Amino acid sequence: MTVFHRRTLLGAFAAAALTTSAPAVLAQGDWPSHQPVTIIMTFNAGSGVDVVARLIQEPLSKLIGQTVIIDYKPGAAGNIASEYVARAKPDGYTLVFGTAATHGTNAALYPKLPFDVEKDFEAVAPVVDVSNVLTINPDVIKVNSLAEFVKEVKANPGKYNFASTGNGTGTHMAFAELNWRLGLDMVHVPYKGGPEAITSVLRGETCCIMNQVQTVLPHYKSGKLKLLAATTAKPIAAVPEVPPVAASGLPGTKGFDSAIWFGLWAPKGTPAPIVNKLNAAIQQVLHQPEIKKRLEDSGNSLRFETPEQFRKTVHENRLKSAEIVKAAKITIQ
Repeated sequence: MTVFHRRTLLGAFAAAALTTSAPAVLAQGDWPSHQPVTIIMTFNAGSGVDVVARLIQEPLSKLIGQTVIIDYKPGAAGNIASEYVARAKPDGYTLVFGTAATHGTNAALYPKLPFDVEKDFEAVAPVVDVSNVLTINPDVIKVNSLAEFVKEVKANPGKYNFASTGNGTGTHMAFAELNWRLGLDMVHVPYKGGPEAITSVLRGETCCIMNQVQTVLPHYKSGKLKLLAATTAKPIAAVPEVPPVAASGLPGTKGFDSAIWFGLWAPKGTPAPIVNKLNAAIQQVLHQPEIKKRLEDSGNSLRFETPEQFRKTVHENRLKSAEIVKAAKITIQ
């Protein structure tokens, strides 16, 4: 997955978006002029996607000269929030902050969605690529490496439960793909969001989770949880000591790369000038040194794409997700 590309920003305001203040970004048109911009959150407060959205909320508000509000509508693996925005007025004042799961995997897992993850949205901008890590409670499953983990689970089929942040989410897909590739027999326990899922692992109700680095890092540093493997092709900068799954040498792990991304979408029909202004504003926020550092220190990689490039990313991710869902026989519970 490609990151840190400096793309040419669309329109004559491009250079200004990276070098000057908010008025330069708003030079074309009067959006946003009369009301706050609301970002509908697909998952609970405290989830990985929420943490990222909160980091960019204030600087984005300052940049566009209008209050940015985060409104939570979690549930159904992000489908509730997505449907709400798909039906919203396409005026640039209602957006959805989603993931590669909400706008990719869900289309394969939920065949009767009341919206289309591509046709009913305008792809605005990606924000970050997110690294998941295989995280265990060492008091529940006493292993020190991915190889030991696989050996223990195979010796006890059906004994161990793994948590996820919901059916079809990136945490579910990453673990399901690992189970499929390695032939593991584990029980999936979906939760409503990241905080609940992590709590279940901390309490020993589940043995493990494949979750975003930023949400498990504090528990890893405190020694409560252990990190066995990263789902990215390369080591994660925030935890370079944790080897990638693909580096384990285990059969079936070659080329394993289950990183996901977070991004913003608007309802279909939102005017292109507004979408382009939002894209430029998001990119400017991500270039701010403090925001960049905070995101990277928590295990994220910044992602820069134009709306057109992001639409292509969403489409390709949707196709890949459908292949994995079919091959791994993943179903919702």
